[in-house]
Amino acid sequence: MSIAGRRGRMVLVGWVIGTLGAMVADGALAARRAQPAGDATAAALREQALASDAAWKLLASLTTEVGPRSAGSAGDKRAVEWALAAMKGLGLDDVRSEPVTVPHWVRGENSGEILAPYPQKVLLTALGGSVGTPEEGITGEVVGFPTLEALQAAPEEQVRGRIVYLDRRMERTKDERGYGEGVGIRRDGPATGGKKGALAVLIRSVATGNHRFPHTGTTFYGDAPKVPAAALSVPDADVLQAQLASGKPVRFHLRLTSRALADEPSANVIGEVRGATHPEEIVLLGAHLDSWDLGTGAIDDGAGCAIVLAAAKLIAAQPRRPARTIRVVLYANEEFGLSGARAYAKEHADELPRHVLALEADLGAGKVWGMRALAAPAGRAFLQEVGRDLAPLGIEWLEPAAFGGADLSTLEPAHVPLADLAQDASDYFDYHHTADDTLDKVDPKSLAQVVAAYAVTAWRVADSAVVFGPAPEPPPRR
Repeated sequence: MSIAGRRGRMVLVGWVIGTLGAMVADGALAARRAQPAGDATAAALREQALASDAAWKLLASLTTEVGPRSAGSAGDKRAVEWALAAMKGLGLDDVRSEPVTVPHWVRGENSGEILAPYPQKVLLTALGGSVGTPEEGITGEVVGFPTLEALQAAPEEQVRGRIVYLDRRMERTKDERGYGEGVGIRRDGPATGGKKGALAVLIRSVATGNHRFPHTGTTFYGDAPKVPAAALSVPDADVLQAQLASGKPVRFHLRLTSRALADEPSANVIGEVRGATHPEEIVLLGAHLDSWDLGTGAIDDGAGCAIVLAAAKLIAAQPRRPARTIRVVLYANEEFGLSGARAYAKEHADELPRHVLALEADLGAGKVWGMRALAAPAGRAFLQEVGRDLAPLGIEWLEPAAFGGADLSTLEPAHVPLADLAQDASDYFDYHHTADDTLDKVDPKSLAQVVAAYAVTAWRVADSAVVFGPAPEPPPRR
């Protein structure tokens, strides 16, 4: 990084610190009370967060100065430097990086074309981890299936030597349920097609909306033969499906130059608000620092990084520290295999029993509308009480139990308690994993509301003596 780049970054970080400090100075904070509903510090944090654009400034810095940051790339390394500088500039304690080895896959050139019956070029993108085609590409007849289950049930002779197309449409939902129900075609479709002898697998993007941007995301081959795999944009998927519905043979040409390179070093970046009386007990706020390569990773997951950083700084700026430590973890390589999450769980295995509660921000910048928990009865009851502090933000208590983000899944064997701050994902999957994942998709006021929810929840939990765990068995992951 250039000296000018470092200076520019520190100017922005300094602005954030000044803004937060001024807000604390202006606020008349009430004396400590013994964990009542309507906690005075929680109320102050809520109002300070709503009035602040600190998270927005951090997100603008990350997307402008670093941009795309896929695992193993030069952007990934710049992101680690950015995160270290931001945490230090915000005054967090014990800022450090913890080494993580990550895969390095490159997308290369991607193109596709319907050759018959009605020739048209289409927009598509390789799925993360896909192998490439031969340099000249591959050409084959397309066989379509409405669902992954239909492909799984198909006889091999229907698939062998053909290009498989999976047409499942994703449902738009306020939560991420539609994504959980639809992502199987991307995750498992190429492996299923490969086992049945397919030449390649195409999918309708796991997406809502009708933007002509294909949505990438990781596919997992396991022990299946590796075949080229790509996602069509939603409008182009409509065209291909219409041609298949004509009853005429459909031929397609696909060219991908995607390939895997040698693994690369990366890091989890960690900073803390050190607890005043029980610093060994930890409330974890997580987000993932990496992104896909197509956009600038503003909603996935730059917003999450900005949310947890701004929330932690607001808490650190209060007249006193909470009893317990609040730890911010910006994870490496969530998108392509949870490398950072696995490394954290291994490195901190002895410490996990002292993780009081973990929350993850990884659903963009839509407003928080609900909270749910996976915790022991006392912890659930306390979080329902915290809901009173969150109610002015329009947040309600939800059932069933918390799901936790992908990075927190590695904490489940240790029964670390979880809380979800459920965000409105109604339009999140219009932009998710696309070239259109950029800063302009984030509403600053919505982002500030999310910061308020995280700051209030983290403060109340960290300043309590409540025992939240061990957590019960989690619900099945989608």
